[in-house]
Amino acid sequence: MWKPDRNSKKALYEQIADHLEQRISYGEFPPGSYLPSERKLAEQFEVNRSTVISAFAELRSLGIIESRTGSGTQVSTSKWGATPKHTPNWSRFAEGGNFLPNLPFLRRIREALAQNPSLIDFASPELSADLAPTDEIATLMSRNAYTSYMGYDNPQGSTLLREALVEFLNNYRSIPTTESSILITSGSQQSLYLITQCLLSPGDAVAIEDPSYCYSLPMFQSAGLRLFRLPVDNHGIEPEDIRALYKKHRIKMVFLNPSYQNPTGTVLSEERRKRLLDIISELGLPVVEDDPYSLTSFEGVPPLPLKSMDTTGSILYIGSFSKIAAPGLRIGWMVAPRSIVERLADARQQMDFGLSIIPQLVAGQFLQSSYLDPHLERLRIQLQFKRDLLIEALEKELSGLIEYAAPEGGLHFWCKLIPNIPDAKLLEESIKKGIIFVPGSVYGSDSGYVRFTFARTKPEEIHLGIARFAKAIRELSE
Repeated sequence: MWKPDRNSKKALYEQIADHLEQRISYGEFPPGSYLPSERKLAEQFEVNRSTVISAFAELRSLGIIESRTGSGTQVSTSKWGATPKHTPNWSRFAEGGNFLPNLPFLRRIREALAQNPSLIDFASPELSADLAPTDEIATLMSRNAYTSYMGYDNPQGSTLLREALVEFLNNYRSIPTTESSILITSGSQQSLYLITQCLLSPGDAVAIEDPSYCYSLPMFQSAGLRLFRLPVDNHGIEPEDIRALYKKHRIKMVFLNPSYQNPTGTVLSEERRKRLLDIISELGLPVVEDDPYSLTSFEGVPPLPLKSMDTTGSILYIGSFSKIAAPGLRIGWMVAPRSIVERLADARQQMDFGLSIIPQLVAGQFLQSSYLDPHLERLRIQLQFKRDLLIEALEKELSGLIEYAAPEGGLHFWCKLIPNIPDAKLLEESIKKGIIFVPGSVYGSDSGYVRFTFARTKPEEIHLGIARFAKAIRELSE
């Protein structure tokens, strides 16, 4: 993100004025649109508000912007008396369409991290750089010239990667499958998008966990789906709740994250898994099983996926490279009946003509390499180490102020706050203190819950971050 150069001979306000004029000329702020407030720009550029005021004064003197008391600062629709040209109403376009924007809290978190990269990050749902197999992937890439023809690949995804996944899923997840039953996607989220857009229709009722990562994805509402909740306790959902929702609302599909669930970290018990499979088989109800975290099990023995116990072909199984290796490769997969794979592959081809071939080849080679087992073992050890540091910090800094059940795998730590503090106030105060997290209401829970993601945070920052969070809570509780 652009910042003024404090070593330049040009004054800071002049640099800011030039920068804003350039963005206006590029059409980023069309005629008639409003600029961000002076306060917001001062925070973004890390300058005093008076510096932004001087920059605005410079732009006003050139006729580029106009300010009206109580209305903000607007880009001029005419300049130096010239007849204004008609421009599209981009604000109206940005507010239109059927695909909804991210939730406000998620947009605020993204904005805060962009403005201040030094924030201690308990929000980003990804591995830190030291947990990714960077050296191993670099070695694989150096050994392979990738000189084959770089044309469009099979719409289902690279044959090499799908063949590697057949072996990987059988050996690591006890899921027997074939390469023709696998669709490669750009991460789990694209799998969910394809399912909601292609297999369901507006008005359809679906069941999701409560709380649930699915609740944070506006793609469900964008698809016009009706969401009904399945409460999660310490052993996951109660399968009989599915039967009740089916009878009352005729739900057409169930979305579950049964192993180290996001955000709660819970695991659906084995007994409940068996009952769930019996119920969906009885009702002929499909289940989407999202399984990004199970291989991070701290005990080294991951829970078996529902798909491994599925004898009726009722489970659409989603996995991802992102949470166990490298999110930047954007590799996910879906195991489904061939008719579903063909339908979704056709839809995905209309979207992007398929994924980039090189990341698929790299992922396939990594899954078949001798690097995989040592990487997974190191990943589990390091994630458990970070989780334990987080528990130590919570016990020292927030004893008596929070309740939690420590997860046995995954990347997330779910906490219930005892003080009654509105989510928005706590998030803003925490950002001021230098720490960021995700409020629980993002996932559909009531105010008063927090998700700390510890995989991205540096070990040496964990205690400091929780101490800052505790300070924010105490100041708001006074």
